[in-house]
Amino acid sequence: MDRHVEAFLEMLAAERGAAPNTLLAYTADLNAFTTFAKHRGQAPAMADAATVQAFMAGLGKSGLSARTAARRLSALRQFYRFLLREAIRTNDPTSLLDAPRTPRSLPKYLSEAEVDALLAAAVRRTGPQGAVASAALEMLYATGMRISELLSVPKNALAGDAALLLIRGKGGKERIVPLTDAAKKAASALVATSAKPSKWLFPGRNPRQALTRQAFFLLLKQIALDAGLDPARVSPHVLRHSFASHLLARGADLRSLQTLLGHADIATTQIYTHVLAERLQQLVEAHHPLAQQKSGYSAATSAGRLATRRTSKDAKRHATPEARKAPM
Repeated sequence: MDRHVEAFLEMLAAERGAAPNTLLAYTADLNAFTTFAKHRGQAPAMADAATVQAFMAGLGKSGLSARTAARRLSALRQFYRFLLREAIRTNDPTSLLDAPRTPRSLPKYLSEAEVDALLAAAVRRTGPQGAVASAALEMLYATGMRISELLSVPKNALAGDAALLLIRGKGGKERIVPLTDAAKKAASALVATSAKPSKWLFPGRNPRQALTRQAFFLLLKQIALDAGLDPARVSPHVLRHSFASHLLARGADLRSLQTLLGHADIATTQIYTHVLAERLQQLVEAHHPLAQQKSGYSAATSAGRLATRRTSKDAKRHATPEARKAPM
């Protein structure tokens, strides 16, 4: 591996607390660019703008998705900013490149009835697996945690009658979220049934280590089948999306949701505004005097446009300067 790339990755891990998956992705991205640059007779740290542009152009021709290409450009930008900061370079060869346009997709989430079915299926499962499934699902749905955040929760985080949970998220950033009574009860039951001592709330087969993501994913698929749901539709991140969507549908505001989810920028939270549009459509269809008339007036369309304008303006107003320049 190139020494400058290695130094950059070490900085990400030490200073920014980058997650292992992030480090793996950036390693793959920068190794791919290193190989490309060396074929052109350049070291990655000293590559010129033409080499970076040719690398990005080749990604599209090779059939990589726009999302993957955007991630690779992000990795290169951060790499060269690091080199500028360390006075290894005096310019940024990525400064004039535009990020590939990625299609905006709505978050996939379960209905409230489907979440209820999933939680009930976890309760019905007996033994240690049932205790793990019940506590994990209650906590994921009650807090909107990422799976990596859940599995890293220490057992002592729930000592006593704690009503709040301290979560260490991306980049080592901490946030506090409230716990429901059901989540606290399920977590306490899990601790009580743990046969081996461990510092983790969700210990793995080796109690000195936390439960792995793969082991939990397998258990979650089994619970989904028990609940009569398609396992392909159920994942920890779908539960995170369900948490956010259901809160908004019941009246929560974007700023509060941003805090609960641990988003650095409210523009990220804006992906859930489709729920606000749906709620306004229901209000208009239920109460507008023209909603039941068969005329050219579309109450639902009007409500949807109103919600989109409102939430887009709100996100623009609170977004970072970079986010304001980006298309909403």
